Amino acid sequence: MPLYEHVFLARQDVTAQQVETMVETYKGVIEANGGKVEKIEMWGVKSLAYRIKKNRKAHFTLLNVDAPPAALAEMERQMQISEDVLRFMTVRVEELESEPSAMMQKRDRDDRKDRERGRRRDDDGFGGGGFGGDRDRGDRGDRGDRGDRPERSFGGEA
Repeated sequence: MPLYEHVFLARQDVTAQQVETMVETYKGVIEANGGKVEKIEMWGVKSLAYRIKKNRKAHFTLLNVDAPPAALAEMERQMQISEDVLRFMTVRVEELESEPSAMMQKRDRDDRKDRERGRRRDDDGFGGGGFGGDRDRGDRGDRGDRGDRPERSFGGEA
């Protein structure tokens, strides 16, 4: 049977448990049509590059599927009907990856690096917010004498 990697995005306002229920539903569709889901990875809630159906974030999930094309078509049909699924993409592959995907490896590497530093990922040392970080602005140079500029008036009398 052909092998596929299938990623779908669920709305940000559904819970992680609801996403797991959706995965089990789609897994049941694949198995009912003679296929099997080899691996499931929940990538968590991530920001989108642009808004999709008024959502700025989404739950990302990867399914590695070994199934006939008809089973995949039925799963995709049901995803199109669902209001909770924003987007999905299926890619046929030669072989399925047995180790964690690049997204999961990145998360593990980031978590490990943050533990070594002894701080949270979003803490930049300035009380959160992530603005600026430890970026060096460099020398701004001499700003000169400001006395030669005319006084500005913002309404009223000058």
